[in-house]
Amino acid sequence: MPTRVCCCCSALRPRYKRLVDNIFPEDPKDGLVKTDMEKLTFYAVSAPEKLDRIGSYLAERLSRDVVRHRSGYVLIAMEALDQLLMACHSQSIKPFVESFLHMVAKLLESGEPKLQVLGTNSFVKFANIEEDTPSYHRRYDFFVSRFSAMCHSCHSDPEIRTEIRIAGIRGIQGVVRKTVNDELRATIWEPQHMDKIVPSLLFNMQKIEEVDSRIGPPSSPSATDKEENPAVLAENCFRELLGRATFGNMNNAVRPVFAHLDHHKLWDPNEFAVHCFKIIMYSIQAQYSHHVIQEILGHLDARKKDAPRVRAGIIQVLLEAVAIAAKGSIGPTVLEVFNTLLKHLRLSVEFEANDLQGGSVGSVNLNTSSKDNDEKIVQNAIIQTIGFFGSNLPDYQRSEIMMFIMGKVPVFGTSTHTLDISQLGDLGTRRIQIMLLRSLLMVTSGYKAKTIVTALPGSFLDPLLSPSLMEDYELRQLVLEVMHNLMDRHDNRAKLRGIRIIPDVADLKIKREKICRQDTSFMKKNGQQLYRHIYLGCKEEDNVQKNYELLYTSLALITIELANEEVVIDLIRLAIALQDSAIINEDNLPMFHRCGIMALVAAYLNFVSQMIAVPAFCQHVSKVIEIRTMEAPYFLPEHIFRDKCMLPKSLEKHEKDLYFLTNKIAESLGGSGYSVERLSVPYVPQVTALFPSSKKPLKPRHKHKDEDRLSRRKSIVDTVSIQVDILSNNVPSDDVVSNTEEITFEALKKAIDTSGMEEQEKEKRRLVIEKFQKAPFEEIAAQCESKANLLHDRLAQILELTIRPPPSPSGTLTITSGHAQYQSVPVYEMKFPDLCVY
Repeated sequence: MPTRVCCCCSALRPRYKRLVDNIFPEDPKDGLVKTDMEKLTFYAVSAPEKLDRIGSYLAERLSRDVVRHRSGYVLIAMEALDQLLMACHSQSIKPFVESFLHMVAKLLESGEPKLQVLGTNSFVKFANIEEDTPSYHRRYDFFVSRFSAMCHSCHSDPEIRTEIRIAGIRGIQGVVRKTVNDELRATIWEPQHMDKIVPSLLFNMQKIEEVDSRIGPPSSPSATDKEENPAVLAENCFRELLGRATFGNMNNAVRPVFAHLDHHKLWDPNEFAVHCFKIIMYSIQAQYSHHVIQEILGHLDARKKDAPRVRAGIIQVLLEAVAIAAKGSIGPTVLEVFNTLLKHLRLSVEFEANDLQGGSVGSVNLNTSSKDNDEKIVQNAIIQTIGFFGSNLPDYQRSEIMMFIMGKVPVFGTSTHTLDISQLGDLGTRRIQIMLLRSLLMVTSGYKAKTIVTALPGSFLDPLLSPSLMEDYELRQLVLEVMHNLMDRHDNRAKLRGIRIIPDVADLKIKREKICRQDTSFMKKNGQQLYRHIYLGCKEEDNVQKNYELLYTSLALITIELANEEVVIDLIRLAIALQDSAIINEDNLPMFHRCGIMALVAAYLNFVSQMIAVPAFCQHVSKVIEIRTMEAPYFLPEHIFRDKCMLPKSLEKHEKDLYFLTNKIAESLGGSGYSVERLSVPYVPQVTALFPSSKKPLKPRHKHKDEDRLSRRKSIVDTVSIQVDILSNNVPSDDVVSNTEEITFEALKKAIDTSGMEEQEKEKRRLVIEKFQKAPFEEIAAQCESKANLLHDRLAQILELTIRPPPSPSGTLTITSGHAQYQSVPVYEMKFPDLCVY
């Protein structure tokens, strides 16, 4: 009960004090005296210079009542302050605000929950008032700290605890609204404030989510729940805070999220972390999305030595952030994202390899197996992120990313890759190759280029095909799948899935367009390279059914997307060459692989015959397939790739009717206008690069088949130089005389008259030039190879001769072949009449 003063003393007191005293009733239960409150309000509006005195006196009374625990009079004083605050908007209100904030602070410092809630409500009302001019000296450090503490209330009564936490969240929301819009008073974005505000909001969001996860899936909150649910209120405040963030203070608002998730170990499981960053990505302005992605990447680097599941949780959060950012602005972080992810992919493979090498028997082995599985989770998460990010990029950026990833793939025997594999070992290098190619497969998925040159430029095709000759069937499968993604521009691959004899190709409804000039030029330049890798890929000893299926799909896609008449002939020559290689079996392939090649050839020739629709060709292919069905079903894909298929002991005893014959194919195609001259020239895989004679071809532990294949076929030997030194002082005179032609008048006449010989030389040069201009390249290559093989055989004969010192040698021969040199071989003991020396 307030102290009453006598009438004489009351008359001497200032008027504003008398007006303030009159609003307090004798019994606080009666509440604020409204008539006297109206008088006080009118006085304050009429004399705004008295506002600061009114506020000071009210603050003095309120402080006294708080200490004396007179809650009723405290409520009346705060109600009066709120009404004065809402009624007065003059410049003089600023001193009054200081008194008001001082009173709110007194309430928040009290230990009574009701007073804390009362002070918070008054502060929220004040925060909603728009002041005419900002007060730059006013700070809210105390309120940030106090409201944050209220958000972490641990009161024993659940209802009171929830009420205090809601009050704390609403107080933080009031502070944000009051300060965030003023650029000159942006102290709220300082790290010391964000480190209190953001964790307080996340703490309340997290606690309620834990309750929801125990009860079941949360239902959509109603309007009442939004006011009474701390999680919903905290989430709304968090969204509002992020929505007001600008370029300069975005990082200060995001970094405390990482600290909170680390401190509470919320990366594994990471449902709450994903939920938080979805809120962040959808709340911030789109042009700032790349800042959040950079922060996630930086945190991933900082936690690179943590447990695999923690890293996997961070990467999954990055995936969700990238999925949202890809729809808007990604900014300059495209290459940074991929570079960081590939770096962590290498680290994960390195950790996995070290665990496998350091594992031992017993319980440690079980622990190693668990870590191995966890690292696979990390690797799969990285690949998914790379694939999703890449698939959402525009085509021009995606092609750059394809080149970037391809440049990271390590290939044995080369140093063009930019990824450090020194610590990985053989197993780790193979693992990183597979991971990178899987990433490339994800990026190329759905890529549609108008021309094949855009999808497969030379700078990308050459390194892509390098792993296709490795002794690893999984690597070869991935390379073929990447090529299918880039070649299949009309979504025909699904229709070709599985190697089989298609009764009617028309039922597949293949989509195709007329071959453009750029595609024709591409095949002229790179066709032989593609054929060669398909040819050698079919003859790998570790091929499985999927390899043959992918090779068949490659041939079919080239036929659909890139084949004109010339390419069709080349593909048929390639198929016949594969059939011949399976029959002759120079590479000593197992019978299953030989039959698999025969089945692949049958499936492809059946497909291409129906695609070009030449009746005689279709008839020949159908007849061979029919005979195979009756007599040799293991030459058909439906049988050879079936479990427990009976295999023949040899292929030499089979009749010609079981094989596709070149002469019949040439006859059938020639009748339809095809140029079939090249069908008579056997297909020979061409060399793309030669090693210099001074260097040996690299033979890594995982053998790169490119060079070994060629050496088996005796295509080209190392640089061979033959130097013949005739020692004139050792030549007997009788030999010279015997070899001297008789000098006659006719001989002198022929020597002088050289016009006829010049005409012959000109004609010979013309024929050579014409041949190189018009003859097919394969024919020229085959002839060059035959000459090289002849040279190889003759040199072998020379080196195998028994060297005997001649009684009177007429000359010596010096032979330099690659890395060995042979001298003093008697010339008269060598017989090589048709040897051509280049």
